[in-house]
Amino acid sequence: MNLNDLTRVPTAALPLAVFKEHLRLGAGFDDDGGQDRILETYLRAAQSAIEARTGKVLLDREMRWDVTAWRARMRQPLPVAPVSAIVRMTRVSGDGQRQEVAPTRYRLEPDSQRPAVVPVGAALPDVPRDGRIEVVMLAGYGPDWSDLPDDLAQAVLLLAAHFYEFRTMSGDTGHGLPQGVAALIERYRTVRLFMGGRS
Repeated sequence: MNLNDLTRVPTAALPLAVFKEHLRLGAGFDDDGGQDRILETYLRAAQSAIEARTGKVLLDREMRWDVTAWRARMRQPLPVAPVSAIVRMTRVSGDGQRQEVAPTRYRLEPDSQRPAVVPVGAALPDVPRDGRIEVVMLAGYGPDWSDLPDDLAQAVLLLAAHFYEFRTMSGDTGHGLPQGVAALIERYRTVRLFMGGRS
């Protein structure tokens, strides 16, 4: 599976003030922005770790999924959730020629765990020989931190604090998943048995 971010979560969407309060850092702790950048790094690392373990995209961003074979042309589950829109679909031939698929030929089937793209008509477009289909989607619970489920938001804060606490330690110490974080995200984890093919 080849899945890439096309847009980045803006810094303004990250809960820096909440994270500082969680760490019990004083209001005057950071005067030049340097500490904010460090805290942002840990928040982004925690967000990425939670997303990798759950298959859930937390804050809105566009992502591109390169498909080399459909599991089934009548219904293809998407690799992440939640997804609010299929932005575009493009057929890319083996020699790089691009052809956008008309949006009237497909639609999003929303689902909190396993959203899918389904055809409007007979079947999803065929994948070019030695080529791929690029599916660009808008994924995430929303653009703002308040859009996240409370337990996922808390898991990010706990894991970011864990990374911060162990920031001076060498090796992998402190970079596992604390038990409390694992418990918070357990119900969001999905077994990825649905992808199939070579996608």
